[in-house]
Amino acid sequence: MPQRDESQPLINGLLSQIGDIDTEETDEWLDSLDALIDDRGGPRARYVLLSMLKRARERNVTIPSSLTTPYVNTIGVHEEPYFPGDEAMERTYRRWLRWNAAVMVTRAQREGVGVGVKSLVVV
Repeated sequence: MPQRDESQPLINGLLSQIGDIDTEETDEWLDSLDALIDDRGGPRARYVLLSMLKRARERNVTIPSSLTTPYVNTIGVHEEPYFPGDEAMERTYRRWLRWNAAVMVTRAQREGVGVGVKSLVVV
């Protein structure tokens, strides 16, 4: 099997940024993943992929980390308390938030504020 040229790093962790050095091997792995999903389903495939990522980290293989984590609600839908809410009040809150955001942006555009300009702050 050909060795990966370490002088060509992953750019932003995206595979689309580099060429595949062994398309046949890649196709075999993708076929195996497809077969796993078809035979055992998505949850099993997810478990296997996460296990492989864990092993890769244990073996010091550099992998871009995910910037998000899966959301898991710890309270079941049937356990959530009933809360009808107040639509009128929620609309009012949203108006206040939009107004506040608009005012902050407008104030940030004043001359001399230097939004987006690198400046040296001496304390």
